[in-house]
Amino acid sequence: MFTRQQTDHWHREVPGARWFKADLHVHTIDDGPGGRAKLPPDVRGAPDSEPAIADYARCFLQRAAERRVRVLGITPHSPRIGAHVSAAWRIVEEWNRGVDHDGIPFRDKIFAVFPGFESALNNGKGGLHLLFLFDPEIGRENYFKAFDLIMGGVTPWSEKQLRMSSKSAEDAFRELRSFHDRECPPSSISGWNHLVLAPHVDDDKGLLGAQKAQVLQLFQHHEIAGLELGDGKLPSDTERRRPWLKEGMADHHHAFFHGSDAYSVDDIGERYTWFKLASPRVEALRQAFIASDSRMRIAYERNEAGDLVEGPALDVTVTERPWLKSITVKGRASFFGAGDESRATRFDLSPDLTCIIGGSMTGKSTLLDGLRVYAEAPLPQDSTIRDQVEARGRRNFLGGSPEVELECPSGDPTASLHGRWPAAFHAQNELQRLAQDPEAIEDILVRLAESEKDAIRDREERLAALDQELRRAVPLLAKHDADLADAEQAFERCRNAVNELDAFAEAGIDTLHRASRDFREWQDATTASKELLEQARRLTRLAGSFEAPAIDDDVADVLRTSGIHETGDEFQARWRDLHALLQSASGALAQAIAVTASVTGALEDHERMVRVDVERKLAAHGLDGARIREFQTLSRQASLLASYEATLQQIRRQLEAGERSFKALIEDREHLVERQRAAFDRVIETVRVEFGGRVAARRIDHGDRRRLDQFVRGLNQRGVTRWWNDLRENQRPSPRRLLDALNQDRLATVGMSPAVQATFREALSQSKQRDMASIRCPDRYFLELRMDDGNLRPLNSLSGGQRVSVLLSLLLETRDDRPLVIDQPEDELDNRFLFDTVLPALKRLKGRRQIIVATHNANIVVNGDADQVIQLEATANRGRVAQAGAIEDPAVRDAIVRTVDGGDDAFRLRRLKYGF
Repeated sequence: MFTRQQTDHWHREVPGARWFKADLHVHTIDDGPGGRAKLPPDVRGAPDSEPAIADYARCFLQRAAERRVRVLGITPHSPRIGAHVSAAWRIVEEWNRGVDHDGIPFRDKIFAVFPGFESALNNGKGGLHLLFLFDPEIGRENYFKAFDLIMGGVTPWSEKQLRMSSKSAEDAFRELRSFHDRECPPSSISGWNHLVLAPHVDDDKGLLGAQKAQVLQLFQHHEIAGLELGDGKLPSDTERRRPWLKEGMADHHHAFFHGSDAYSVDDIGERYTWFKLASPRVEALRQAFIASDSRMRIAYERNEAGDLVEGPALDVTVTERPWLKSITVKGRASFFGAGDESRATRFDLSPDLTCIIGGSMTGKSTLLDGLRVYAEAPLPQDSTIRDQVEARGRRNFLGGSPEVELECPSGDPTASLHGRWPAAFHAQNELQRLAQDPEAIEDILVRLAESEKDAIRDREERLAALDQELRRAVPLLAKHDADLADAEQAFERCRNAVNELDAFAEAGIDTLHRASRDFREWQDATTASKELLEQARRLTRLAGSFEAPAIDDDVADVLRTSGIHETGDEFQARWRDLHALLQSASGALAQAIAVTASVTGALEDHERMVRVDVERKLAAHGLDGARIREFQTLSRQASLLASYEATLQQIRRQLEAGERSFKALIEDREHLVERQRAAFDRVIETVRVEFGGRVAARRIDHGDRRRLDQFVRGLNQRGVTRWWNDLRENQRPSPRRLLDALNQDRLATVGMSPAVQATFREALSQSKQRDMASIRCPDRYFLELRMDDGNLRPLNSLSGGQRVSVLLSLLLETRDDRPLVIDQPEDELDNRFLFDTVLPALKRLKGRRQIIVATHNANIVVNGDADQVIQLEATANRGRVAQAGAIEDPAVRDAIVRTVDGGDDAFRLRRLKYGF
C-alpha cells in the first residue's frame, strides 16, 4: 500500500496549475542487464544491493532537482533487478518520504514522480515501444504485476538484448484496463490511473516507424496520449509529408512531447517538455495532453544554424513578470472580512488564468472593482462606469475599513502597489466603450507588436515634445514680429532725422543759429541793463531821502574816545556826494541802455531776415519751418542711428533663426509622423496575419482634428466657420494642406468661395499662419470585423458582443506582460469568435501574462482551461470563497458545473440533446 505524503509547498509558491519541466522518459539502473545503464561514480556497491540502490535513488532525485526537472516519468525496460530489488520503486519511495542533505524533502523539490516502464509490444517486425506511467498509488506489487501483465510473462532482457512482449498493444491496453478496474473499483479510496505514451515515434521501433500500414488504426487508439519527438526534431519535422498525422492528433487530442530517454542520471532532463499541472497525479498529466494547446509547451526552437536550442523557461517567469499571488481581507464589518476579527478571507490567484465564478450578487464585481480602487489603478474614462466602479470598490469592498493585503512576488517592494502590480482593468461594459475611444484602440494596436512598441512609444513622446516646442515657438515668433516692427519704426525715425539734418545744413541753419545766438545775447544784455538802471534809480531815491543823525557833544566825546574824528558836517557831505554819484550813474546807464537797445534791434532784424531765408530754403526741401524748433531732438535721434540699425539687424537675425528653427521642427515632426505611420502599417499587417483577415485595422490620416476645429472656430469669422461646418469629416483638410492652399492661392480646392477666401486671407496673419502650422492632427485608427458575407464592418457599427469579442481578442494578443483583469466580458459574447480567436489567445498567454476574469461563461472557464478557479458565495452582506483550485479538483469541477454550466441535470440534458 502506497500512502502519499502531503505537501503544500508547490501551491503555496504558485496557486492552482503551474508550469513544470518534465522528463517522462528516464531509465534506471534496473536496465543494467542491457549494458547502457550504470551506477554513477559516486555510488558504491553492487547494483542489486539495497545500500547502493538507496544511494542511487537519492543521486537520481538530486540530479533531477539540480536540473530543475520537477516531473519525472520512471520508464526502465524492466522495473526491477532480479526478483525483488527495484531501483525504480526505490526512487518513488525516496521521493515520497526522503529528505535531501539540505533538510528539504524531495517531494518539495520534485513535484511528481510517476513509476512506469517502457515495453516492446508484439506489433511490427521489431516490436512497438510504448511507455506506461502510473500513479504511485498503484503500489509496489501492483506495479510489478502490471509490468508482467503487459509483457505476458516474457522477461525483458536476455544477454543484453531487449525482448518483445508476447502481447500486442491492443491486448495490453485491454488487459491493463481490466486490471485497473479490478484493483480500483468506483468505491476504492486510494485509486490509481495510468497513461500510455509513444516514445521515439520515428524510429524503427516507434509508433510511426514500426507500424507502417497499421499505424492509422493504432494511432487513433484513445489509450495513447502523446508522441515523443526525436532529439533533433520539432512537431513540424514529424508532421512533414504526413498530412493525416496533424488531423488525427487533433481529432484524438494527442500531443507531441520531448523526453530524454536517459540511461545515466547525468542525462536526466537533456530533453524535456513543459507541462502545466495542478496535481501530481496521472489524471492531471492526461488532462495536460488533452489540452496541449494550453497545458503543454515544446521547450525548444531552432536557431539560425538550424539546431534545437532551449526556449524561455516557463517555471521562472512568475518571478520575472508582475502578478498578484493572493488577496487577504480581514475585518468584521467588511464584505469579505469573514465576520470575525481573528479570521480573514484569502483569494489565491494563478500567475496565468484565474476565473472567478459565482451566482449573481456573490461579489465578483465587488472583488475586482475593489482591487482596482485599492491598487489605485486608472479608473474608467466613461463617467457612468467610473462611478459604478468607485461605488462598488469603496462602499462594498473597502466598506467597514478592512485590512487588505496584496501579495505581489515580483517587482520592487518599495514601489507603489500599482507599480508592483500594474494591472490593466476592464469593468463590466468597459470593453464595449473602448470601441469609441480611438486612443485606447491605438494603445491596443501598439501592444500587438512587441518589436515596434518601444520605438512607437518613443516617437509618440518625441512628437508630443515637438508639438509643445512648436506651440511655445508661436508666441515667441509673434514677439519677434512685434519687436521687429518697433525696431523698424525707430530706425526709420532716425533715418528721417538724419535726412532732415542734411536739409537743415543746406538751408544755412548754422547762420541762423549764430544770428539767433547774437540776438539773444544782446537782448539779454538790454534786459539786464534795464534792471540795473531801475536798481540805481531806486538807490538814488533812497539816498536823497536819507538824513544822518546829529553828532552832539556826548556822541563827539564817544567818537574821540574811540579814535573817530568824523564831524557831523563831514558825515552829511559824504552822503550828498553819494547821492550825486548815484544820479550820475543813472544817467550813464540810460545812455548805455539806448545804445544796447539799438544793437539788439539791429540783430533782431538780421535774425529775422536769416530765418526767412532758411525757412524758404527748407520749404524747397518739403520741410516745415516749425521743425527748426525740433532740431536738437532730431540731432539726438540722428546720433542713435547706428545703435538702432544694430538692434534692427539683431532682431531680424533672431526672427530668421526662429523661423528656421520653426520650419525645422515642422520638418522633423513630419518625418516622425511618416516613420510612425510606417510602423503602424507593420502593426496593421500583423493584425491581418495573426487574425487571418478576420479582424482588420485601418488608419485615418489626420483623423483627430479637434485642435484644428477649435482654431478655425476661434477665428470668429462667420463665413469661414460656416464653410468649415458644411464640410464632411473626411473632407476637412489638414493644417498643412490648408496652408499650402493659402500660399499657392488655391483655396478653392478646399471648397472656399471667393468671399470666404478673402475673409480667410485677411484673418490669417503671419502669426495665425504659424499658429495653424503648429497644429498636428494625429492619425486615428479603427478596427473592422469581416462578416460572414466577406465584407468588413467598422467596430462601432457591430453589436456589443461582437465589439467585446474583437477587443478582447486584441487585448489578449498584445505583447504585454501587465496583468489583465476583466469583469464579465461575456455579455452578448460571440461564441464563434470566442472559440476561434479568444480562447486560443487565452491559452497562448499561459506562462506569459496573468489574466483574472470574473465570468458566468463555462466556455471561458473550461475551454479556456483555467489554472485557478475561485467560486464565490454570498449572503446579503457577506461574501466568501466557497471553492478554489484547478479544474482537476473534483470539488472545483462540481462548482463549475453548478455555477456556470447550469448544474448536473442541465449538463446531462445538453449531452442527451446533442446526442453525446
